[in-house]
Amino acid sequence: MPNRLAHETSPYLLQHADNPVDWWPWSAEAFEEARERGVPVLLSVGYSSCHWCHVLAHESFEDEVTAAYMNEHFVNVKVDREERPDVDAVYMEAVQAATGQGGWPMSVFMTPEGEPFYFGTYFPPKPRHGMPSFRQVLEGVQSAWANRRDEVAEVAEKITRDLAARELDHGTGGLPGEEELAQALLGITREYDPASGWLGSGDTKFPPSMVIEFLLRHHTRTGSEAALEMAEGMCEAMARSSLYDQLGGGFHRYVLRPRPQGTLVPHFEKMLYDNALLCRVYAHLWRVTGSELARRVALETADFLVRELRTNEGGYASALDADSDDGTGRHVEGAFYVWTPGRLAEVLGERDGEAAARHFGVTADGTFEEGLSVLQLPLKGGELDETLSGRLLAARELRPRPGRDDKLVAAWNGLAIAALAEVGALFDRPDLVERATEAADVLVRVHMDGHARLARTSKDGQVGVNAGVLEDYADVAEGFLALAGVTGEGVWLEFAGFLLDIVLDQFVGEGGVLYDTAHDAERLIRRPQDPTDNATPSGWTAAASALLSYAAHTGSSAHREAAEGALGVVRALGPRAPRFIGWGLAAAEAALDGPREVAVVGAPTDPLTGALHRTALLASAPGAVVAVGVPDGEFPLLAGRPLVGGAAAAYVCRRFTCEAPVTTPDSLAEALS
Repeated sequence: MPNRLAHETSPYLLQHADNPVDWWPWSAEAFEEARERGVPVLLSVGYSSCHWCHVLAHESFEDEVTAAYMNEHFVNVKVDREERPDVDAVYMEAVQAATGQGGWPMSVFMTPEGEPFYFGTYFPPKPRHGMPSFRQVLEGVQSAWANRRDEVAEVAEKITRDLAARELDHGTGGLPGEEELAQALLGITREYDPASGWLGSGDTKFPPSMVIEFLLRHHTRTGSEAALEMAEGMCEAMARSSLYDQLGGGFHRYVLRPRPQGTLVPHFEKMLYDNALLCRVYAHLWRVTGSELARRVALETADFLVRELRTNEGGYASALDADSDDGTGRHVEGAFYVWTPGRLAEVLGERDGEAAARHFGVTADGTFEEGLSVLQLPLKGGELDETLSGRLLAARELRPRPGRDDKLVAAWNGLAIAALAEVGALFDRPDLVERATEAADVLVRVHMDGHARLARTSKDGQVGVNAGVLEDYADVAEGFLALAGVTGEGVWLEFAGFLLDIVLDQFVGEGGVLYDTAHDAERLIRRPQDPTDNATPSGWTAAASALLSYAAHTGSSAHREAAEGALGVVRALGPRAPRFIGWGLAAAEAALDGPREVAVVGAPTDPLTGALHRTALLASAPGAVVAVGVPDGEFPLLAGRPLVGGAAAAYVCRRFTCEAPVTTPDSLAEALS
């Protein structure tokens, strides 16, 4: 019989609806049940495209004997970390503080009051590699609960007290200046390997999209060649490696260099947020350098988003799984993406198959597992005939596809809207701008209520029950602001303003600090608050960026002051940990540059208006905002900006103080250089 999760909308929770485990969703009722029964709560957190989450489920949660033990001795609560990032953040902080590491699946044992006392991530079905089995963990926790309850309560109380007492260095020195940004650049330089193009010394490589955005902005503001060289090196390394899907476009989650040192192997899940961020970064690299590689990757990634993640409603699904059927009934990681020389020859013939194998680094021994290879571009120079790549892609489309998590996450759709709008504008792809507009419409219609409060998720047009967190408000505002600049439709600036007003009202605390949850959100054992970037911009730095852009559009001192207050944390953390606050550093670059405000006035049908607008969008001035329309039109930046001699003109301003208007694209490009 299906358990309680059968009534949920999360694809991850629904994957567990037929488990013999009597799962509860996160709810007050679950903790009340634990109090009434006098048993601890087992919290299990994961997400639908998580490979090891699936492994734990198959090994333990689908096992009748293990499930019966869990049901007898625990109240078992299953959480989708993508639906409840606040729950995940609070308990992941406890796991990392106690064990020095974290990850998913996350297993947390806690009292009926929500106080954690034992933690872990994946546990195998039998002891191995020094790890206890999952059953041993369950029995050990149950024994401690039954026989040493006072000790358990003491440990839980201490952990909760320690978490509550943790102090965050918010930074009180105001905006970071030249010295802090130079120190951040030096810190990145120390961690960058120019030979490989990768950042960091570890074997696991995640895409550093937010750091690259900082490097590009720093280069355009200061002329630093070192910053540009690192941005170009990282982008080329990613695009040529197996991190990038060489046939279908889009990026996998991360790559790992196995030991002994060998070819980089991807973790094959594809996330909306990675691809939205990287799509935008490659477009910005092209804008600075004109790189054909950057242009190709930006467009291919945008096309991947639309082709494979766009839902029937017009929004963008969260992820594609890493695993799929390998054609024999086995569910295997990477099965959809791997090749052998023989498979290439089957599709292309012997001669073209050999050419494709050389081009993509496919070997007889394989670069992955079991003689299989992941496509990459190990050799520079020499292009493969596009028709051959097209035939390989068509053949791959016949394979069993990875599963897709169809829920829409507001924040990640905001990032996708920004990427699609800008890529569509920069590369003259109005279809991509239209796709961005459709996704924005979905967020307004489905996710936003009459008070402009956001829901975190939806699925199949049905809004979820979980409230939006800071990153949702900030990233959706970011997307709306980008869409406003591209389309010239002031309604998107207005919607961004609604969301950012709620940020000021509900997420800003004493002294200007930001929290990840609203003042009126569910109270957990600690109110989550983290300014550091992880796989996505932190809500804190995303809010700083959006507030800064909105202030540039409107002249609002309240939004500017909030942005500058939020960026104080970048002054504190940027020189020490630049890899983990790249979005904040990028926002700081925009603040130091102004950011520039560009008002293009003219008739919509006038070719000069279009040429000036495109020139403004092509400018790489850090965080520049663009408004286009008739004089005194929909945008505040257009107020009091007349035509010049009856013709279209552009005004370049900082803090609403403008230089003399210009009337040619060349003169506008010069003013923005």
